[in-house]
Amino acid sequence: MGFTRVFKSLFVQTLIGVGLGIAVGLYWPSSPDHVGVAEKLEPLGKAFVNLIKMVIGPVIFCTVTVGIARMSDLKAFGRVGGKALLYFEIVSTVALLIGWAVAELFHPGAGMHYVPNAKDAAAVASYAAKAHDMTFSGFLLSMIPTTVVSAFSEGNLLQVLLVSILTGLACSQLGAFGHKIADTLDSVSKVFFAIINMLVLLAPIGAFGAMAFTVGKYGPATLLNLANLVVIFYATSALFVVVVLGSICALCGFSFFKFFRYIWKEFEIVFGAFSSEAALPQLMRKLERLGASKPVVGLVVPAGYSFNLDGTNIYMTLGTLFLAQATDTHLSVIQVVGILLIAMLTSKGASGVSGAGFITLAATLAVIPDFPAGALALLLGVDRFMSHCRALTNFMGNAVGAMVVAAWDKALDRDVLHRELNAGPGLARPADLVPAHDETGPD
Repeated sequence: MGFTRVFKSLFVQTLIGVGLGIAVGLYWPSSPDHVGVAEKLEPLGKAFVNLIKMVIGPVIFCTVTVGIARMSDLKAFGRVGGKALLYFEIVSTVALLIGWAVAELFHPGAGMHYVPNAKDAAAVASYAAKAHDMTFSGFLLSMIPTTVVSAFSEGNLLQVLLVSILTGLACSQLGAFGHKIADTLDSVSKVFFAIINMLVLLAPIGAFGAMAFTVGKYGPATLLNLANLVVIFYATSALFVVVVLGSICALCGFSFFKFFRYIWKEFEIVFGAFSSEAALPQLMRKLERLGASKPVVGLVVPAGYSFNLDGTNIYMTLGTLFLAQATDTHLSVIQVVGILLIAMLTSKGASGVSGAGFITLAATLAVIPDFPAGALALLLGVDRFMSHCRALTNFMGNAVGAMVVAAWDKALDRDVLHRELNAGPGLARPADLVPAHDETGPD
């Protein structure tokens, strides 16, 4: 009975999928003139992530619109948004500084004396082209969809968030009719959550395809190549999550480890999907069940996926200094400060972009005069594994951030929070479909 229960765990099933994916990648790899079986399995991983992303737009639209429409005081909307952005910037800056400090302490790229060639430059050319477009004005314009429908069809979270905010504000000014619209959207959102609960059962298959593709295409050497940097990045991210985020949770009056246990199922989904967005809708329901008000969760969590990317920030400064050390490129103090400032901007456009961490790193390196851009090829082989860690760290940062903003705005029911954390997530309650309470806004 206990043995059977273990294999019913989504996490165990996902681990099995990862293990089988590695095995397939090792036994049926690709070669320079042949696409192996493992690489052909890439659509399995992409299909799972795309299935989840398919319903993220409608869920965000319904949740954010309902939350704002039901706010009795629209000043609360501005207050919550301002506090969220302030929190994001503070914690993101800490993440950037930690990545920089670790690189200076351990010098992961020292002694490599790497000189990129023309082939390396060609390998990163497509990423550099995308990075060239990531200007501040370009980022602002990217927030505005061409049409209302295109925001959903293109899957751009920032655009969906903008449409949701405008719709919520409009509903809030329509009186009783606006509340009827909000009630209807609230009911519709439950349908999408029911769909998501079915789709997440496919996570092990998605993990199998993603891992088989990674190992099969880049070869078993990718599991060892640049292992020092990968280990340092994972260790740094774990340190950030446990120490920094753990301390923030303690300051807010709740246990990080109990909180982590509570959202473990969502963590499993991110682990299997290689994408923090895959668990976004489920995370929002869990946070509401913990006592955070729906308007705060509906605004802070989606915004955090573009403005609060802690794992990406650690990667950017750690990766930049690693490449500088590897290519014997000297960085002055002014250049390091400039990198930190630029990274604060470039990381904000990473959400929803394929290879986002790599692209934002390319955008950041563009500010360093005479930096050998081809050096980015050093990270191509292991970026997939580092992307996994970025997704997990970003996910935890946004989960904690939403709870902190809710507590800061006095929109967190402490009694519900402690009762739920002590009881654990539970298995029998259908609360992932129906929130445990219905709060109309912050106090």
